[in-house]
Amino acid sequence: MILTGSQIRERLDSDIIIDPFEESQLNPNSYNLRLHKELLVYEEIVLDMARPNRFRRYEIPPEGLVLSPNQLYLGRTLERTETHNLVPMLEGRSSIGRLGLFVHVTAGFGDVGFAGYWTLEMFAVQPIRIYAGVEIAQIFYHTLDGEVQEYASDKYQHNRDIQPSLLFKEFQRKDDRQMKLAFGQETPE
Repeated sequence: MILTGSQIRERLDSDIIIDPFEESQLNPNSYNLRLHKELLVYEEIVLDMARPNRFRRYEIPPEGLVLSPNQLYLGRTLERTETHNLVPMLEGRSSIGRLGLFVHVTAGFGDVGFAGYWTLEMFAVQPIRIYAGVEIAQIFYHTLDGEVQEYASDKYQHNRDIQPSLLFKEFQRKDDRQMKLAFGQETPE
């Protein structure tokens, strides 16, 4: 089940933390999150999953910034969230989608226990001017059934900035394990 706006308000400062919280951003069953003023754009022509990719940081000026089609822009929410005993999910606002801007390519599903800023994987269908501080996405919360095991990650938990892909860390762990197996420091499962 999805929490109503009043249930979101009731669970603030216990199962739900939204910082800063503004009552005007609370909806009947979600909360609007705003776009921070900075974006990251990868500099690589071909992105590599197994290594860190270079990126450039941009600041959205007061007059806005035009996003180009066929380019991935990483942004983040202005609000930091923390969720316990619920599953947080993020969706783009319909008004944003109707302008042809995807707010997340695939990562709208959050984990129980996630604490940090939401990284937005933005992709424009056609050129669009965006502005810092715009209510760009909405977070909503699902209840859980069963034992809760909270998210613990050395990649994205407690982030303080836009997070480029850290998938390469999984490759490094796999390589480390294979080296330990090769030298008899670990036994196969």
